[in-house]
Amino acid sequence: MADRRVILHVDMDAFFVSVELRRRPDLVGRPVVVGGTGRRGVVAAASYEARRYGVYSAMPSARARQLCPDAVFLAGDYEAYSTVSAQVRAIFDSVTPKVEPLSLDEAFLDVSGALALFGDGVTIGHRIRNQVRDELGLGCSVGVAPNKFLAKMASVEAKPRARPEGVEPGPGVFEVVEGGETAYLHPLPVRRLWGVGPSTYERLNRLGVRTIGDLTILAPAALRGVLGPAGADRLLDLAAGVDTRPVEVERPVKSISHEETFPFDLYDRAEIGAHLGRLADGVASRLRASGLGARTITIKVRDGTFRTVTRAHTLPRAVDTAPAILEVVNRLVDDLQLAGGVRLLGVATSKFSEPTEQLTLDGIDDSRDGVDPRWSDASKVIDSVRARFGRTAIATANALTTDGVRVIHRGRNPWGPDGADQQPPAAGSSRRRKDGSRIEETP
Repeated sequence: MADRRVILHVDMDAFFVSVELRRRPDLVGRPVVVGGTGRRGVVAAASYEARRYGVYSAMPSARARQLCPDAVFLAGDYEAYSTVSAQVRAIFDSVTPKVEPLSLDEAFLDVSGALALFGDGVTIGHRIRNQVRDELGLGCSVGVAPNKFLAKMASVEAKPRARPEGVEPGPGVFEVVEGGETAYLHPLPVRRLWGVGPSTYERLNRLGVRTIGDLTILAPAALRGVLGPAGADRLLDLAAGVDTRPVEVERPVKSISHEETFPFDLYDRAEIGAHLGRLADGVASRLRASGLGARTITIKVRDGTFRTVTRAHTLPRAVDTAPAILEVVNRLVDDLQLAGGVRLLGVATSKFSEPTEQLTLDGIDDSRDGVDPRWSDASKVIDSVRARFGRTAIATANALTTDGVRVIHRGRNPWGPDGADQQPPAAGSSRRRKDGSRIEETP
């Protein structure tokens, strides 16, 4: 059929770990965990050997150490993973121009137009796996199906399995054939459906729904009464294997952000402000590199009790300089109570358009709404200096530390501070209250 769709979901196997093992082949076969190596870190990826012990991504690193004391913990290297991800993407592009990346390690491919050249979907899946293995020394799993939902489900079936008794290899490529959607889906746990989180799962359980097949024989009116019309209809479509979404080659950027978790809670306002300045500078640099300006500025603050607060402000015109972003950020933070300490800070931007400079008359500065045309020109100079001499060649004063210039790099410690950041600050720092008493830390 001319309109037949063949969608692949390609998911790299333990991607971050696999990249590290190329550099450390002596660790192959051992339990390896990549992520934040410090007490406040989280797991970014775990080898299948580590998964045997119950270690999984997003788990606190401290918990992973308890479950698998013999695991080797490696700090993540986001830049290296980004480089390898681009190489994987080049392999995808050699098969089809219709590629929708979801993250560094997974993507949807619409290969409907490549069947005559390369063979059926399963053949193409094996072709991609072989290329990734031979050219990059990495493994991946491929799901083949008539739509995106089923392809992603299928790639899970293709993966290796970590069991207590050992690692069981997966088939590598798994296909849900057209016409066999319900036969594949109905025996599966209803938890496998997109959108079935803990709360929805509990409500479905009360209706006696355990499998996807159970969902399909439930009266639609009963399901809508529990989940609402939109939620119920969406689940029923998925349970029938229906997903009409196309592979989106160009996915518009929705936000640009940086956040950082600190090894010790911050209490000093000046120190908090210095970190916000670095974050604003990092976000602004990425905005300019993308040719974008942002109207909405958002801050994220998590305190020592894990309470997370976000605040946002929308400007009348788009900005792309650190001072403009920082002016908004400072106003938002000033309205927050930070007595509980600051564990994490984040700065995000959204509502993008081309950056707009504030016009001036006769050289008179008019920097209303945080938009100062002088900073627009200065920022371009900063970008050119950094491009030639490196990120640390020029920085704001608040990025200066006793160890040199500390600037924000994309992906630096996205999984929490590593072990090298765990030394407590010296006496007199923000780790002591104004009365001199020491502040005790909780991991």
